[in-house]
Amino acid sequence: MTTLISDQAAPLKPLTVPHDAPETRLGAHLLPGGEATRFRVWTTTARTVQARVDGHLYPMTDQGNSFFEVILPVGAGTRYLFVLDGREVPDPYARFLPDGVHGEAEVDHPDTYTWQNTDWNGIALSGCVFYELHVGTFTPEGTYKAAQEKLPYLKDLGITAIQMMPVASYDGQRGWGYDGVAMYAPHAPYGHPDDLMAFIDTAHGLGLGVFLDVVYNHFGPAGNYLPSYSPEYFTERFSSAWGMGLDYAEPHMRRYVTGNALMWLSEYHFDGLRLDATAAMQDDSPVHILQELASEVHALGGTHLLLAEDHRNHATLVLEDGLDGIWVDDFHHEVRVTLTGEHEGYYGGFQGSAAELAHVVNRGWKYEGQQWAVKGEEHARGKSSDGLEAPSFVYCIQNHDQIGNRAIGDRLQQHKKVSIQHFRGASALLLTLPMTPLLFQGQEWAAETPFPFFSDHSGELGHLVTEGRKKEFAYFSDFEHLDVPDPQAESTFRSAKLDWTEKDSGTHTQTLNLYQTLLKLRREDRALQHRSRRFLQAGNVGELLWVRQSNPDGERVLLWNVGKKAVKLEDLDVSPPLPARVLVHSEQRDAPPQTLSALKPGEAALLGNG
Repeated sequence: MTTLISDQAAPLKPLTVPHDAPETRLGAHLLPGGEATRFRVWTTTARTVQARVDGHLYPMTDQGNSFFEVILPVGAGTRYLFVLDGREVPDPYARFLPDGVHGEAEVDHPDTYTWQNTDWNGIALSGCVFYELHVGTFTPEGTYKAAQEKLPYLKDLGITAIQMMPVASYDGQRGWGYDGVAMYAPHAPYGHPDDLMAFIDTAHGLGLGVFLDVVYNHFGPAGNYLPSYSPEYFTERFSSAWGMGLDYAEPHMRRYVTGNALMWLSEYHFDGLRLDATAAMQDDSPVHILQELASEVHALGGTHLLLAEDHRNHATLVLEDGLDGIWVDDFHHEVRVTLTGEHEGYYGGFQGSAAELAHVVNRGWKYEGQQWAVKGEEHARGKSSDGLEAPSFVYCIQNHDQIGNRAIGDRLQQHKKVSIQHFRGASALLLTLPMTPLLFQGQEWAAETPFPFFSDHSGELGHLVTEGRKKEFAYFSDFEHLDVPDPQAESTFRSAKLDWTEKDSGTHTQTLNLYQTLLKLRREDRALQHRSRRFLQAGNVGELLWVRQSNPDGERVLLWNVGKKAVKLEDLDVSPPLPARVLVHSEQRDAPPQTLSALKPGEAALLGNG
């Protein structure tokens, strides 16, 4: 990148160029040709506005309706911020913040990156096997470039879509990313925006989709400068656990959100977005913000997907609002309660058993209007799942939340009641269902590295975040009984970094081989490629779960012994009879057994004919 003036240069003369609609582009935007940049601000709090560009102050002309702008002959790489009535304020629309959310922004030009895989057209949800990763802990280096080097491994594993945790800029050097405040600027410690583009470009060249987790329901507790420009971005009509609500009815906030979504998809070439906590996106506009997001995203052309993280079990998110899929908590919770017997907190709404698992598989989720009877939260929960096809249900047996919400960030297989056999059996269920599976980084080799909550807030705010985390999950007794890692300590962050050497030995290698086998079968077995609930039926015989998929290309039956005693298949009364051929056994080391007479505790087997 080049800058057309230096810190020592004399102030520049503003330029005059053809005007465009002032509400369309706030912040700094390079004009065609790359030789000039338009700086534009909307503020209801300041009467005089200046741009401080490479150390010089330039008055911004009042354009009316609270818009101010100046156009200067500077290019990509130029450093700037805005001055409102004499007070320096970072740009909340910045495209890159190399020194963090409290510092100067850098003029960035998306066209500086030359895309190689321009014929990529996206990936259908029915073809997705998601792999959730956190850039900062996925590799020792914690950068886009280092993560890019692992893409061939993910391709060979059988992953088809990467689900990247949030990368929008947030306060501090390290964190999960859900306290973002500068939504348009990729987090600088991970690398330059061009590095993120190269990661996505390389993934597309390997046939991998890339999805981004975005947070449009709240802003983080430090570094949110939107209120300095106008309090109208926010409203007291709504509130959440994270503070004042976003006013999606206010045109600038609405465009801040929709424009951000379009930026990630059109400029960075992401294939879709996972919308965090959509239940908290309260909107009283005539057209709900989720509906507008879906409309604008799907109008881009190609295949772009929107997924909701939403615990409410509302099929209307897909059927009426136009989103494509939903992260379903019920499946995860029922699997975990079945294996661990936990009933604290939100696990209190689940009984756990082969029968309960069968019900969730048959219905897609458990709650379709029944009473949610967790103490203090009693209410009717959920709606009918009718009308949703299997791919719209995103299932997992662990993800960042379900690991990180635990006191020490321990994974499912690290629970004292969960054997590696039960973990592998749960994996076989996840990867053979027609629903859309999601893995969390390292899950494929039963990684032993934890994923505790971590952040990097200094001083009193750091203390408040640490204490608030304990209060938020006080219903989990481990937060009181165990030595909870301090989220602000760098050692907590470092403990979450994957140990890639694990996968090359012992039970880790065996688990990795199973995942590779299951994903290959999911990809190549025609009978498993029918992503439809019409061909799906589940049931149980005691603590043995069976899931039958019968379609024109054959029949597949998964058996999983979730109990603590061996099950003899000759004792089962299942109609129609089970296929005899064993396609996969969760404990196989090489080939599956030719015959199957019993399943030990935790073991699973996929049988088939046709």
